[in-house]
Amino acid sequence: MIEMQSRAFWSKVLALSLLLSTVTPTSFSHRTHSKAMANDQIAPTPSSIAPKHTQAERKELFEKISLLSGIPWQYLAAVDQYEKTMNASKKRTIQQPITNFYFSDANWAGKLNPDQQDTNLKSIAFFHGFGKDGSGDRIADRANDLDVLAAMTAILGKNGTKVENLQINLLNYYQNPRSVERIKQFAAIYETLGTLEANAHAFPLPVTADYSYRSTWGDSRGWGGHRSHEGTDLFAGYGVPVRSTCFGIVEIKGWNPYGGWRIGIRDLNNIYHYYAHLSGYQKNIKVNDIVKPGQTIGWVGSSGYGKPGTSGKFPPHLHFGLYRDNGTTEWSYDPYPSLRRWEREDQNKKK
Repeated sequence: MIEMQSRAFWSKVLALSLLLSTVTPTSFSHRTHSKAMANDQIAPTPSSIAPKHTQAERKELFEKISLLSGIPWQYLAAVDQYEKTMNASKKRTIQQPITNFYFSDANWAGKLNPDQQDTNLKSIAFFHGFGKDGSGDRIADRANDLDVLAAMTAILGKNGTKVENLQINLLNYYQNPRSVERIKQFAAIYETLGTLEANAHAFPLPVTADYSYRSTWGDSRGWGGHRSHEGTDLFAGYGVPVRSTCFGIVEIKGWNPYGGWRIGIRDLNNIYHYYAHLSGYQKNIKVNDIVKPGQTIGWVGSSGYGKPGTSGKFPPHLHFGLYRDNGTTEWSYDPYPSLRRWEREDQNKKK
């Protein structure tokens, strides 16, 4: 029965490959046969070879996979995006041109497989590798998007395709609750927006407001013990709107002894945007809400450095921080260059 179900599923996958040939035949038929190139060179990124509407085509790809597999397209897109962020933070090289799913040699061919570059379906299955054939050519090729998608789809749908099953399957695969949480957040963003086009940003204050700031990342801070300043302070009057800088999901909201009334938003690049010292929040905003660039989330204040409600220990300003996540740890980096870029972009829109 299991074998029959597997054959039925892969018949659907093969049918999908025919459907995809009418979408972007040149993109999805890309092959990389040279093992030397796979090992020694960085494969071309989607942006360097794909046509203009790559994101729309990628969404169509995920929707077709969803139609045949029962896995929601937003979860396929979320795993793909999470893999992209991990590839960047861990400097991993992928071979396929469109998707971002990464499989190591050992995971693809099987850890005990003596041929770590194996593409034979039978030997890969014997050594419990993840490699699959999704294109119908009877080989498992990590340079082929359909083969890689087939492998990831098999992992995601192993114990069912309901959301709770997907999250269990993801936990079994990544062995990391943090990874599952990030993918769940990304899926919620994609489901709400209905698009993969979600990379725009905005300056956290209206560029028409009266404000000032400079690079203060790394400066010394004394309250609560000696520490380094993990952000940039933007000085403005009480009540100036504080805006979301990204498409993202509200991850945390509430009081922090250092940051006062603060809010944290996670974007699709797995970057955490931190806003502190607020005087209040936009009405009804709550954890797990999806926000867009320029959306008001609160107002400038001077809260913090004490118990809940403490305010006025310093001039009103917005503390803005950015934090990267590599799947296991998170660290701050200087937000000043990003702020300058977003400020220029918003100013240009006003012209």
